Amino acid sequence: MIRPRTLRPTFLHLALGGALLGVSALGYAEDQPASQKDSPDIVLGPLFVDVQSAKLFPDQKTFADAVPKSDPLMILADYRMQHAQSGFDLRHFVEMNFTLPAEGEKYVPPAGQTLRAHIDDLWPVLTRTTDKAAKWDSLLPLPKPYVVPGGRFREVYYWDSYFTMLGLAESGHWDKISDMVDNFAYELDAFGHIPNGNRSYYLSRSQPPFFSLMVELLATHDGDALKKYRPQMEKEYAYWMEGADTLQPGQASKRVVKLDDGAILNRYWDDRDTPRPESWLDDVTTAKNNPNRPATEIYRDLRSAAASGWDFSSRWMDDPQKLGTIRTTSIVPVDLNALMFKMEKLLARASQESGDAAAAEKYEALATARQKAIEDNLWNGKEGWYADYDLKSKKVRNQLTAAALFPLYVKAASQARADKVASATAARLLKPGGISTTTVNSGQQWDEPNGWAPLQWVATEGLQNYGQNKVAMDVTWRFLKNVQHTYDREQKLVEKYDVSSTGTGGGGGEYPLQDGFGWSNGVTLKMLDQVCPKEKPCDSVPENQPAANDDGASPKSAAQ
Repeated sequence: MIRPRTLRPTFLHLALGGALLGVSALGYAEDQPASQKDSPDIVLGPLFVDVQSAKLFPDQKTFADAVPKSDPLMILADYRMQHAQSGFDLRHFVEMNFTLPAEGEKYVPPAGQTLRAHIDDLWPVLTRTTDKAAKWDSLLPLPKPYVVPGGRFREVYYWDSYFTMLGLAESGHWDKISDMVDNFAYELDAFGHIPNGNRSYYLSRSQPPFFSLMVELLATHDGDALKKYRPQMEKEYAYWMEGADTLQPGQASKRVVKLDDGAILNRYWDDRDTPRPESWLDDVTTAKNNPNRPATEIYRDLRSAAASGWDFSSRWMDDPQKLGTIRTTSIVPVDLNALMFKMEKLLARASQESGDAAAAEKYEALATARQKAIEDNLWNGKEGWYADYDLKSKKVRNQLTAAALFPLYVKAASQARADKVASATAARLLKPGGISTTTVNSGQQWDEPNGWAPLQWVATEGLQNYGQNKVAMDVTWRFLKNVQHTYDREQKLVEKYDVSSTGTGGGGGEYPLQDGFGWSNGVTLKMLDQVCPKEKPCDSVPENQPAANDDGASPKSAAQ
């Protein structure tokens, strides 16, 4: 085994908290399964640190996605010999020894193409087939084709994909939906969980658990889907609930917490406590600027926020203007626990359809217990909305965010509480271009004034579940106008939108605004079919907002 050279004792190296490991020859075995692929920061050790520290690429994800042209052990040996020589050129060394990810050609729609036609034409553009990957590639191969978000996101992402699938269903691409569900089932079988994305550096965490909802969606087209994927649904549930049986009140382990009252809930967690390879220097800088906290603690909380999908947001911080005050792992998120409730309900349904009455009863009991835990601990009675629970202060937090709508989305709320959430949404989150993610402008991308397609859909469907059709239509209409105006001006859909007006892409965050874009495409198609009658579907957003269907129909039961 060739060992990497001794690192200089600079902060950039010490900040890793001892996580730079010796390079193991096992990492390069020809027949190594994807589940054992090491993250590139481990594989490349000091070379990875030096490249990222030197800012060779504007986006640190570029080198994380680079593929070694030969055995990394040999590349490291060459680097050790050459780097101290006079005239050594690090960029040239990287270009000679790695294949860098290539930017695809930007898709330019035909002149005058409607919004719907543009999205329909984008599906093949965003579809990838990677059933094989180069031996030292960080990409994890998947057996079936899949749809990527777009831009710098060259791989499939977990929770993004559900909202992309909603649009694929509207376009009639049930084959693509089936392929993507198969891929996620494969990951559950291979890894025991669905990674953040199909990259080795994402294997240490998951994302918001939407797999059971994907299966539910597929079940509208394939009546056996819930039975077929029940084993994988149970594997995902086991992943999230690992360690729950041994917890005492007031304890937490990985993704599970047990509150003082005995309630079992979940939190986000990443198994590693090092800088994220795809944002390595950003994380090291954040830790360096906050020397009073252990670097490893900051890294874990940054990674866990990435697992939440809300990376980053004032929701996770003590000081909204200081990312270093992030403490994701000490916060119990309301949206995650709403999704866990939904998973338990769907597992009960899958068990029932499989003829397993005992399992169905077990999952129903778990869902009932979680619903009570949400109502008891994730409801802010003083403010009148659902919110996250703070494990340090041992009380519900005050901040209103778009996550407050998730209990409505999964039908876990009472009618009275849903009505209060609707009022708060209309008064404080609803803006000219849709609902804002939070009411805090921190400069982070999951904060005001940004609005994200998945949160618009969760709000719309959640409000409709409780008969709040006017507010739901306001959300739908305003976000659609935002998407349409941006498309009219720039001929593209984007990752996020500024909802303080209409026709502007969002800002903030660690990287530039991305085009594409999977979940924006999916939600836009769903919303187009909300504002136009089924007998006369529209290809673009109509000029006038339709009236909401407030016909007095009784809302759906919270117990469903």
